[in-house]
Amino acid sequence: MKAKNIEGWNTHLFKEEIDRKITLTIKFASTSVGSSEDEFEGVKVKLQKGDFSELLALVCPLLKKAGEYAANANQKAIMNKFVEHFTTGDLQDHRLSSLDGIYILGFTTRIYRGFMREYRDPSGVRAEFRVFVAAVNKETSKKFAHLVEKAEVILTRLPWGKAYEKDAFLKPDFTALDVIACGTSGIVLGWIIPHMYDDIKQNEGFKNLALSNSINAVLKQKINFVSDDDKDLLLKYTAKSFEVQVGLHELLGHGRGKLFERHADGSFNFDKENTVDILTGGKISSWYEPGETWASLFGHLAGGIEECRSEAVGYVLCCDEDILKIFGFEGEFGQTIKYVNWLSSIHKGLIALELYNMDHQKWGQAHSWARFVLMKVVLEAGQGFVTIEETKDSEGKYDLSFKMDKTKIDTVGNPAVREFLKKLQAYKSTADVKGATALFNKYSVGPTDLKWREIVLARRKPRRFFVQPNTKLTEDGKNVELMNYPD
Repeated sequence: MKAKNIEGWNTHLFKEEIDRKITLTIKFASTSVGSSEDEFEGVKVKLQKGDFSELLALVCPLLKKAGEYAANANQKAIMNKFVEHFTTGDLQDHRLSSLDGIYILGFTTRIYRGFMREYRDPSGVRAEFRVFVAAVNKETSKKFAHLVEKAEVILTRLPWGKAYEKDAFLKPDFTALDVIACGTSGIVLGWIIPHMYDDIKQNEGFKNLALSNSINAVLKQKINFVSDDDKDLLLKYTAKSFEVQVGLHELLGHGRGKLFERHADGSFNFDKENTVDILTGGKISSWYEPGETWASLFGHLAGGIEECRSEAVGYVLCCDEDILKIFGFEGEFGQTIKYVNWLSSIHKGLIALELYNMDHQKWGQAHSWARFVLMKVVLEAGQGFVTIEETKDSEGKYDLSFKMDKTKIDTVGNPAVREFLKKLQAYKSTADVKGATALFNKYSVGPTDLKWREIVLARRKPRRFFVQPNTKLTEDGKNVELMNYPD
């Protein structure tokens, strides 16, 4: 695929053996059908269009219909490129629609769809289909716009220096949205567009989106393992703290940091002789070769690292009073929001154990993996900052006690996460898969974690079902009605 310049986002790979000869079939999602054959290193390779053709045949006419209601020619062109992409399976059309979408600002309704987020693929190559339709939350968007204005200065506080940041600051559009409909495998709290095209993010820019009403929906659940005082704080302030975390995670986490690359002509996109390796102090000794991408090189590890890196950015920067002030949190209240953000985020690392797959000894959810790793990082920092103890309840059943010392966030927690964040960025920038793998393996699930996992599973509540609203046209076809459903 690398030799043919084929990206795997919208593909499936099938392997079959006929008469002791292996045939690989790469299927592309499209409404059009057809196939061609090639040979690679003695193996027959079929390139076949038409994967998901029946479903996409339902999608394309509706996209064309939606294009009739576009606000202007640019918006209609984006819709047409979506249709072309799903018709032919050519990712270039999806790239162009994503690129155009970066530069079009101001619409009160936002849509995006396609094969994105490779986190559920064990190889980290193929993506699931996702789509959302949402309306702009103007009030929260004002806070994010203020954060964008300050972003170039705030970026200098991250622990990797100017050489590890993009050559030019590409100011993104950062918008808060209220979701009308979202088709994904789980509730999404934030998006970066385009998530999957590193070259566009690095050279052209990107859009950040926070899904406000999704955040509020997810937070309405029972909280285990913390004291009653902490439980009250979490119930009262997690939504506000998460607004800060999502803002920092999406804007200053995803899409930031430079990938060191060698071009096809032998030149580099960084000063090879003078750029210092922030971990060793020596010269940069590894980089991305032509045709290599972050996802293709790091595979399944890419999702965990990227979410871990972005989460860590939020933990570190939420400690800055001027950043909290952007969101309207000052003084003692601002310190409460900071504590709740750390408490909520690290506590989620413990709860994340319920999503660890024991049979395959893998994480199927990148965000949960990231939060678990960061929990291990702060536990390793010690000094009583975060403690987790096994206890028993009044009925003699095993329980856990999760505590965080709020007075040690700045002196213990922040320095530990900051140092870890520096390592993550160094490995990502320099294409150091070996170093990144060793780092993450250090924080793998161990015997104590497995005991905690049993307790977490024993005390979890049945998974909730979320019912989304939907729209429908009135009988005369002139207006749209929003259909809501009771809890």
